[in-house]
Amino acid sequence: MSAESKKAHNFILSLIEEAIREGKHTGKVVTRFPPEPNGYLHIGHAKSICLNFGIAEAFGGECNLRFDDTNPEKESQEYIDAIKQDVTWLGYQWANEVRYASDYFDAIYDFAVELIRKGKAYVCGLTADQMADYRGTLKEPGRNSPFRDRPVDENLELFAAMRDGKYGNGELVLRAKIDMASPNINLRDPILYRIRYADHHQTGDKWCIYPMYDFTHPISDALESVTHSLCTLEFEDHRPLYDWVLENISGPCQPRQIEFARLNLNYTITSKRKLKRLVDEGHCDSWDDPRMPTISGMRRRGYTPESIRTFCDMVGVNKAGGTVDMGMLEHAIREDLNTRAPRAMCVMRPLKVTLTNYPEGQTETLSLPVHPQNPDMGTRDVPWTQTLFIDREDFSEEPPRKWKRLAPGQAVRLRGGYVMTCKEVVRNDSGEIVELRCEYDAATLGVNPEGYKPNGVIHWVSATDNVAVDINQYDRLFNHESPDSDKDGDFVDHLNPDSLMRLKNARAEKSLANPGQALPYQFEREGYFFFDEQASSSGRPVFNRTVTLRDSWAKANS
Repeated sequence: MSAESKKAHNFILSLIEEAIREGKHTGKVVTRFPPEPNGYLHIGHAKSICLNFGIAEAFGGECNLRFDDTNPEKESQEYIDAIKQDVTWLGYQWANEVRYASDYFDAIYDFAVELIRKGKAYVCGLTADQMADYRGTLKEPGRNSPFRDRPVDENLELFAAMRDGKYGNGELVLRAKIDMASPNINLRDPILYRIRYADHHQTGDKWCIYPMYDFTHPISDALESVTHSLCTLEFEDHRPLYDWVLENISGPCQPRQIEFARLNLNYTITSKRKLKRLVDEGHCDSWDDPRMPTISGMRRRGYTPESIRTFCDMVGVNKAGGTVDMGMLEHAIREDLNTRAPRAMCVMRPLKVTLTNYPEGQTETLSLPVHPQNPDMGTRDVPWTQTLFIDREDFSEEPPRKWKRLAPGQAVRLRGGYVMTCKEVVRNDSGEIVELRCEYDAATLGVNPEGYKPNGVIHWVSATDNVAVDINQYDRLFNHESPDSDKDGDFVDHLNPDSLMRLKNARAEKSLANPGQALPYQFEREGYFFFDEQASSSGRPVFNRTVTLRDSWAKANS
């Protein structure tokens, strides 16, 4: 196994290693990632992607990408394309061509006919309400359908008629004949096929009957020679049905299903149905809105694939459920970006500063490091002029105790530049501060001043040689730790009204006019910000805040 796989060792790796040692598993390890193309992938899927592809890589095997496309009414090519992009962006490559469950519809139909011939499946005419009544409860066994003992020939004829479009939606279903008294409700004659008149994005109008997931999944795994079918814990009770299907058809192999705990992240929801509602109702702009927990949203916000893979490694793989703190994900992102992100200065709320003792019209170029801890990344040129912009929040007329920024009569150092002292505050007719008049100390470039001490370091840009940018300051989408747990309310009631703050006409270093940068920048003293090429297509550059420099959320809530 690779060094990376050893670092991320987990119980599934141990089970496979044990099976190999004992001779229970021979040959290549084959896994699969089987998303439903009914929405965009989210952070929970990232864990499954990392696990399935990582397990295959650890044993020199392969992982298939297979779309579980058995519900055409809710699926689309848009979702398929987005999922393929997400998997590739995370750094993984599936084996051979993309697979679809629909590739196997003919074979799945034939296996259903095989079950009918064996007396292990029948066509049922109960309505949905009747079927629910016959099914029983967790404490009471179910009752046999009055259609359970149809003759095999009649079942074959009816099933063919279903396929040929002779019945309407919901009139008939094909059910497995297992055990209506089973303590596992999933084995109480589950539905294998239902009638759905809907065009399919892969097969068009060829089919009007579609197999259920619990029937399709094991057969697709077997046809692809999957050895280990890794599922989240909600499928644990479905494993007996998975095994029953494979034991009762003439399939080529019988994969082993292993369950693991899904990823639950606080201040987040990961239901695709509810994420779709956020988009449909306009709470978020799109599936790739940077506030969304989708992989595409995180990519647009500036999260890196390396940080997401690291986060999934930190979370680990186990059987125990639980909720992971969002701070862990943000920590992984900060750790990655801190070592790699180039630095720049951006003034979010510009306040004009005039250096009264600096020659008007003169410009000098200061050389600042692209990354202070990585000299190999080089330097950047920043113009110094008579007029500058600082952030309004870096000035206070009546500074509080231990104030470490600019105030009347006090001096600060401008990052990478000179020390200046505030001499005068200029207001407009409304009393608003519109300008500070300061004096700079020409002897302080890279040198500590003699006789006085600057009151901190602040960032700045030239007021005459900069680029105007728009800033999207993103925060967590929900202000409730468990937005989906309120039984008396709706998860949208917990949307954070401050999840997006738009700052227009911020001022940044001129190099950010054409930011061809694949990584976010660290805007010094502000956070990490990623160039949003999509939002910038029709105007000035737009930067999305990826994450703050520190966990201000945890500090505020403590």
